[in-house]
Amino acid sequence: MTAVLDLVLRSCRLPSGAELVDVAIAGGRIVAVGPASGPARETIDVAGRLVTPGLVEAHIHLDKALLADRVDGSAETAAEAIRLTGLAKRAFTVDDIDARARRVLDLAVGAGTTAMRAHVEVDPIVGLAGMEAMLRLRREYAPAVDLQLCAFAQEGILQAPGTEALLRRALAMGADLVGGCPYNDTDARRHVEIVFALASEFGVDADFHVDFSDEPEHLHVREIVRQTVRTGWQGRVAMGHLTELAALPPAEQAAVIAELAAAGIGVISLPLTDLYLMGRRDERNVRRGLTPIRRLLAAGVPVALASNNIRNPFTPVGTADLTHLTFVSAVAAHMGTPELLRDLVAAVTTHPARILNLRDYGCATGCRADLVVWECERVEEIVTALPPRRLVVKAGRVTIEHERRTVERWRSGESSGSRGG
Repeated sequence: MTAVLDLVLRSCRLPSGAELVDVAIAGGRIVAVGPASGPARETIDVAGRLVTPGLVEAHIHLDKALLADRVDGSAETAAEAIRLTGLAKRAFTVDDIDARARRVLDLAVGAGTTAMRAHVEVDPIVGLAGMEAMLRLRREYAPAVDLQLCAFAQEGILQAPGTEALLRRALAMGADLVGGCPYNDTDARRHVEIVFALASEFGVDADFHVDFSDEPEHLHVREIVRQTVRTGWQGRVAMGHLTELAALPPAEQAAVIAELAAAGIGVISLPLTDLYLMGRRDERNVRRGLTPIRRLLAAGVPVALASNNIRNPFTPVGTADLTHLTFVSAVAAHMGTPELLRDLVAAVTTHPARILNLRDYGCATGCRADLVVWECERVEEIVTALPPRRLVVKAGRVTIEHERRTVERWRSGESSGSRGG
């Protein structure tokens, strides 16, 4: 007896080829790519539309999103953004975090995000309220998005006594990994050591906010590389921001990039935040303030583009739609050729999946069936045209279906005013 498939997407245009194929799905996995045969519970003809892996948000702060109406003024430095957000955090409650985070989750899921890593702040200011809210949301949103929770020490560890114990409690509660911010502490090296000690103790990955400045005044990247190798944590470490890398002389920059590649460390560029906060003191020839995305990719370092913050002191704008980051980065990072545009799509799909250690992520047989059907035919159009999404599939089930209706009344001669009988 032929097994019944869960879903068949017919006439798909995959990133890997020009021919139209059918994608057969069962048990949350792609079981065949090609002419589909056999009965299916649901069959959808996508009529030649592009199908890609689901979008992967590698770095976002859901717990401090949507604070624009609570903060006076706008930050001009990372330190000022931390201070302003720290003041706002004093009024956070579990329900408040829940309400703001779910608004962003709904935006992201609707845009085609099927996996996400959220940094959850754990410190004496907010305690474990963020973890409590985000654990609840992780369970609720599980049918639509895989949500990794990073217990994150934004306020420092050494300069915020009690934080290390709170990080340990967060990991015991169910946090998936641990995160640090060495540039915002009194002893950056010890901060990094504590994060790696917790990662080793709990057997989890580590993710750092690092080297977030215009000039190479920190370069904590080197200590993180050293600790990664020392602990045997290759392939389990990520870095966000890393803007200082762009300020190094070419030879020194190349050496650091080679070390990152050898240590299997992923880099996450946060273009909206980095473009907004970097270069503030430049009175002429204002710097872009992005990590060198093209050079990192050329060296084999997986690079992700991520949202970071949504409408708060760090980033006054944000839609939680990762395609908007590819659009901005194509211009800001000089990535306009067809090949580089495709690299930008990889930076919101397969590269972040690798950084998050999501196995079997793609459109091939055996891959998890997390997919997006786009209203376009070519991969590059995701960046150049920001096309609408038609369908989102998570674990083999259609989770989002968008319908579009446009009435061009001017073409039909209809008036925009009232029409009498």
